[in-house]
Amino acid sequence: MTPRLAVLASGSGSNFQAILDARRDGRLEAVVAVLVASKPGIGAIVRAEAAGIPVEIPDQADSLAAVLKRVAPDRIILAGWLRRIPSELVEAYAGRILNIHPALLPKYGGAGMYGRHVHEAVILAGETVSGCTVHEVTEAYDEGPILGQATVPVHPDDTPETLAARVLAEEHRLYPSIIQTHLHGR
Repeated sequence: MTPRLAVLASGSGSNFQAILDARRDGRLEAVVAVLVASKPGIGAIVRAEAAGIPVEIPDQADSLAAVLKRVAPDRIILAGWLRRIPSELVEAYAGRILNIHPALLPKYGGAGMYGRHVHEAVILAGETVSGCTVHEVTEAYDEGPILGQATVPVHPDDTPETLAARVLAEEHRLYPSIIQTHLHGR
């Protein structure tokens, strides 16, 4: 039976699109059963509608649990989800919730470390290498077991935007590959 994914997104959905592309290209053997959006009007919804994927927009933590119960996904994939996953869901789906973070964890993780904030911190610290990390979600932000990482150089003239663009390209390559391995053990 083909594994079922619930993808949770809060923004443009570029990592969601990378998952859809990998599925279309045969690099990811899974069904995207639902896109759960944190709010109306985000780019990820447009991508889901174009791909014929159902969209749910829960208004509270209880509704997220209800959506997941209805969909019964094999994995929950966070693709730019900017809300905390309720403890009861972390427990119920232990080892089956994956996230991609735009830095090389354990550095530059935790509450408030997302998007531009991460890249600003990396540049301010004078790092010469950055990248992205796929990890399992646990109760503590960005502290779950690391499943894979990809690196990019940090150039002396980088801005948060230029660094983010290089990291995002690696996210799009890495995330579907790690999801495939996590689902199928290869």
